[in-house]
Amino acid sequence: MVYPAKQHVIKTFEHLLSRLPESERTKPQVLLLAGGVTPFRNDTDREIVFRQESNFYYLSGCDVPSSFLLAAFQMGTSLSKTPTLDLFIPKAELADLMWSVPPPSLATAKETFDVSNVDHPAALPAAIDTLVKALPGALFHTLPRNSPLFPHIPPEYTQQVLNAAEGAVTDLYFLPALQTARLVKDSYEIDTIRKANEISSRAHEVVMRVLGLAVKGKIQAGSGAGVDRPLLPGEWLIEKEAEAEAIFVASCRREGSVHQAYLPIVAASTRASTLHYCCNDREFAWGPVKPHDHQNKNELAHGKTKELNPQVLLIDAGCEWNCYASDITRTMPVGNGGKFTPEARVIYELVLEMQKESFDIIRAGLHWDAVQLICHRTLVKGFQKLGIFKNPESPGSGSWNSEEAILASGDSSAFFPHGVGHSLGMDVHDVPSASKPVVNPTIPALTLGHESFYSYLRLRLPLVAGMVVTVEPGIYFSPHLLASIRNSKHIDHEVLKKYEPVGGVRIEDVIVITQDGYENLTTVRSDVPWLEGVCSGEI
Repeated sequence: MVYPAKQHVIKTFEHLLSRLPESERTKPQVLLLAGGVTPFRNDTDREIVFRQESNFYYLSGCDVPSSFLLAAFQMGTSLSKTPTLDLFIPKAELADLMWSVPPPSLATAKETFDVSNVDHPAALPAAIDTLVKALPGALFHTLPRNSPLFPHIPPEYTQQVLNAAEGAVTDLYFLPALQTARLVKDSYEIDTIRKANEISSRAHEVVMRVLGLAVKGKIQAGSGAGVDRPLLPGEWLIEKEAEAEAIFVASCRREGSVHQAYLPIVAASTRASTLHYCCNDREFAWGPVKPHDHQNKNELAHGKTKELNPQVLLIDAGCEWNCYASDITRTMPVGNGGKFTPEARVIYELVLEMQKESFDIIRAGLHWDAVQLICHRTLVKGFQKLGIFKNPESPGSGSWNSEEAILASGDSSAFFPHGVGHSLGMDVHDVPSASKPVVNPTIPALTLGHESFYSYLRLRLPLVAGMVVTVEPGIYFSPHLLASIRNSKHIDHEVLKKYEPVGGVRIEDVIVITQDGYENLTTVRSDVPWLEGVCSGEI
């Protein structure tokens, strides 16, 4: 199926027109943007993996480096239904043929991409000049110029034709229109995101099953097969964060995914309390550890005589499929025969309850702030049952330890500091300016809980059918965050100490919003019986 580039261009133009001053809307509108270029390591000729700039791919479906796009639209004319969409891709040079895979031919590109015409970049100035003459008074739109966030349009392509005398050029409207267009996904995009999530779900399960094989003794420790040779993939133990990451990424690559959507987060033991822990370079804990002990003791690796300390392994990782992301987090037991400790289990089950309560209310029309609040409310109730938060019936307590009083204090933010989810699409934290506008009249007039609940919430809008979002509650025992509430009157600090070694638990699924609810695109399970069964090798 051909990527629906023209459909995305029309959608973007519609959002663009709604942002323009009324006097500008009947004018011809032209979009000009550059694709990404192949990056290189600093001061070397060694390429870094190329991934197309998201906005360019959204409007073209083209993943060829150093390409350009020119699109024209005019309300009330044939261009409103069939805008012109011209793609400019590099010409294959001899060096390209010798050193790397060359760009496609013009004929192949014309068959591959949903565009009107294909040419080489040398033809771009003439194409712009033709549009300037054919569409008098046209307004040219670019992404923010002189910004390091977007690919640069070389001036030699534009300086002769885009000047004050020939027509206006602006970068005020294009990016907001693009991000708003990208916020709600079409069926092609949802299917592509579903594919990425299916691959990533299987990769999470692969890691769990390798852990389970080791528990059952089906992977030999030490010398592997007992011969003097490198260990083969089926003989790998997972006793380091890096080993879990390697197996996850290998599973995704094996299924055809080229890129991870973001740096995998693979955090064992108390390191799971660091939200974006991307080091992934420490061993699992082989004994009691201090909070955030990052010591890496390689001599303990691969089946020495010491036992793994019971701990959690938090993996937040997801691949891309054709430039569309997945984002899945699973927290699994390590050590203890592949079973959670009692403390880790009750924290895990509470996070699972936070996610379930979120799912129960999610539907089109609901403001995302309400999901954030219900997670904090569920956390407070759960902590009161565990005794971490006091309740009005606690010894020496009173109404100041009611559920509402604790919510109003903001103390739960020390345990759940981040947002419950975000928009997901071509980027894992998709379309930030559309997801959380600077001027946002949709935020409820009455504050829902404590203001700290929303400090890091990346989505603050009513939900719309077709939005793709993550639902990722978590509970963390970070010494840095807990420092702020060590003197809180709402907390039984002796009870809290019992749970701090858990480190952190997060559970994250990707869903698409529907009119009456949602569809979960994440297929790997997260219920405790299944999780422990797999990680212990019992199923």
